[in-house]
Amino acid sequence: MATNQEEVKLLGALGSPFVCRVTLALKLKGIEYEFVKEDLKNKSELLLKYNPVYKQVPVFVHNHKPISESLVILEYIDETWKQNPILPSDPYKRALARFWAKFIDDKVMGPSFKSAFTIDEKEREKNIEESSEALRVLENELKDKFFGGEEIDIVDIAAVFIAFWIPLIQDISGLQLFTAEKFPKLYQWSQEFLNHPVVKKSLPPREPLFAIFKGRYESLFNASK
Repeated sequence: MATNQEEVKLLGALGSPFVCRVTLALKLKGIEYEFVKEDLKNKSELLLKYNPVYKQVPVFVHNHKPISESLVILEYIDETWKQNPILPSDPYKRALARFWAKFIDDKVMGPSFKSAFTIDEKEREKNIEESSEALRVLENELKDKFFGGEEIDIVDIAAVFIAFWIPLIQDISGLQLFTAEKFPKLYQWSQEFLNHPVVKKSLPPREPLFAIFKGRYESLFNASK
């Protein structure tokens, strides 16, 4: 637990999967923190001060020291607070966990999001193919209840986008990127993950998020007509 002497802050926006990752790690470890809500259309001076390079959330602040980029923050949290580890202790397994977390960032998140929010049909098809291939790789990699075995680890946390955000994007766009028929093991994982008590408490409210993304989707495609 964070002591009274420690300052633990998270600068974030509720709809961000990257911010949700950090929230999950903090809650899994039982660390008390202050959430500072950011308006990304009107960024605060605090955000610009603490993350002058990317000017994005999340920013994690521990005793006035800021850290940016969600996967970097997750590793820092795991190294600082040893309870309920989210990275394996074995060096090789740690390296593999880092690899798969980065794979999700590079190969799943971008193409999946672009699959729904790209007007150009050829570009959209390319993104659908890329995201489907990446999900297939993860389907083959998943061996246990979670990527971390019986307990949630950094790969599961990184994959919150797959479990929560992709179904939301599907409901808006009508695309069938991630289904039980296509990816049975990964879909079962997503249900186990979403029903984990800590995960359930950490996810943003779905309806407001759905409304925001639906608005973006409709304005994008209405503008193209």
